[in-house]
Formats: sequence, structure tokens, C-alpha cells
Amino acid sequence: WLYKNLQKSFEGFLHNKDIFLSLKKLIFMRKLYFLSFLFSLFLSSCSAVINESISKTYSYLPIDAKIAILDVKHNVPANAEKLGFISFGDSGFSTDCDYYSNLSKARKRAREIGANIVKINQVTEPSIVSSCYRMNISFYKYDGDVSQLPQISLQQN
Repeated sequence: WLYKNLQKSFEGFLHNKDIFLSLKKLIFMRKLYFLSFLFSLFLSSCSAVINESISKTYSYLPIDAKIAILDVKHNVPANAEKLGFISFGDSGFSTDCDYYSNLSKARKRAREIGANIVKINQVTEPSIVSSCYRMNISFYKYDGDVSQLPQISLQQN
């Protein structure tokens, strides 16, 4: 459409075929750049938005080490050390962002930084606005027995 309108507009003005072909090539390249941009935007928008701030790390926890997941209603022990936080959001086209997927990702990240408590601070359930669970989670290092803490268990989907 743009090509045809430009051709009609510049018929009398563009007598040189080389100039017209250069203009045609420029229009094609702009379309190609725009489509590439849209495609890369689509690919990057399929994952959930994850923001984190880690202030301190310890050695990686082995796979058999217990990591407690505390719900919003559970309290963190007074002598636990806060290592950081992570938040899970929605990019608009996010996938793999349900409640248990987010908690699995948080537990994996806790293991990487040496935290043995994952504390859920806030949960926003999916709605018309977002199909994802949006969560704010804190990481703690606790020297006591985490199996004695009230906690939730992860279910496999």
C-alpha cells in the first residue's frame, strides 16, 4: 500500500529509476526491521518478570538440605538472617507462572544463595488483568531446624 501511494505521489518527480529503487529498498528494510522488532518482543514477553535483590550469599545448599517455605501467615524466626528478596510479575504474555512454579523457582534460587527459608510476603492471584500469580518472597538463612517451622509443601503439577 505504501509503495503504491509513494509511486503515485512521486511519478512526476522521480524520473530516475535508481532513486525510485533505492526508496523501494529503504521501505522494505524498514518493514523488515519493524517485523524483527515485533518478533523479538513477542519471544521475550513469554517469560514472567523476575526481579531480585540479594544482599548476602552463603555456599550452595545440597539437594537433600531442607528448605522451609513459609506462607504469608507464618512468622520467620527472630534470629534468621535476611539474605534478599525476589518478586515474580507478569509481562502480559507470561507462561509457567502459576503458584507452585513460582515457589519452585524461589526454592531453587534459595538453594543457590544458601538460604534455607523462603518466606512468602505477598501473593496476588490471577485475575482479568493477569493470568499469573504475582508474588513477593524473601530469603533467610536460619541456623535452627527448619523442619520444626510451620510451612507449606510444594506439590508437583
